[in-house]
Amino acid sequence: MREIATGTSLIDLIFLGYPEAIGLCLLESGGELALVDCGPSNCLPTLRKELAGRGLSVRDLTLILLTHIHLDHAGAAGSLVRENPKLRVYVHEKGAPHLADPAKLLRSAERLYHGEMQTLFGDFLAVPQENIRSLAGGETLQLGPRKIEVVYTPGHASHHVSYFDQSTGIAFTGDTTGLRYPGLPFVAPLTPPPDIDLDAWKHSLAEISRLKPARLCLTHFGPAEPVQGHLDQVWEGLQRWAEFAAHILRCEPDERSQLPAFLRRANQDFEQHMPPEDVKRYAMGSNPTLSWFGLSRYWTKRAAANSATQGAS
Repeated sequence: MREIATGTSLIDLIFLGYPEAIGLCLLESGGELALVDCGPSNCLPTLRKELAGRGLSVRDLTLILLTHIHLDHAGAAGSLVRENPKLRVYVHEKGAPHLADPAKLLRSAERLYHGEMQTLFGDFLAVPQENIRSLAGGETLQLGPRKIEVVYTPGHASHHVSYFDQSTGIAFTGDTTGLRYPGLPFVAPLTPPPDIDLDAWKHSLAEISRLKPARLCLTHFGPAEPVQGHLDQVWEGLQRWAEFAAHILRCEPDERSQLPAFLRRANQDFEQHMPPEDVKRYAMGSNPTLSWFGLSRYWTKRAAANSATQGAS
């Protein structure tokens, strides 16, 4: 755990033994202790250890601010509430039902991870309805004297929100602003299924820019600045990878060859922007396989919608 601003500490969960893979932030203010995202439950031993290093425990936490409900961001929420029944869990209203009853979410994730769910993430327990606080975006949360602005930032997921801490100028942007390792210039897109929306994503990046944050804080991984340069890179990368996927769908009729073709293009993109020793790290951390599934689904849905519109006209 290291302090990145007053009352704001970054916790590295050492996900699956890898440093700088998943980072949470602990916000301390006016007797309130908030986590921004909570990680998967298989990282709970690390979280407990980091809290203990500050003389704290899970029972001292008062709220969790979830950016979205994907397993690497929200998987431990139910386990934490079981350990501390007073915890309030804030989440976008579209994600709230899946915290209370995660069965559909887990079925969807199982199709992606093929029996590796427990190894990768551990348990995803339901959060009791009385602990859930639904958000729409536009709210201002009071954390002691600190004011946290909630911004609806779909694109990566339809239920994604970001949090802007007015006292420090930090925007906690989850996966909306991609993956970027500390000290490295490249931003990798993160486009998993099922509901990637590039138009919404562009608007979300504009919303983050509108806030004029002093810094971003990414779940993958940590503080990032200069802000506008980072946001520009996110959008450029999204457009680039979306075009990779669109080209492959047009030119590779054999579905069996499409994913390998996309992985080659993603790897070439890494190689053009970073030294060889960092390529493997980015490929592992950003998981381009999931990005292919998300982008191919996006383009397929777009094509179907366009056909339906033309057929109705």
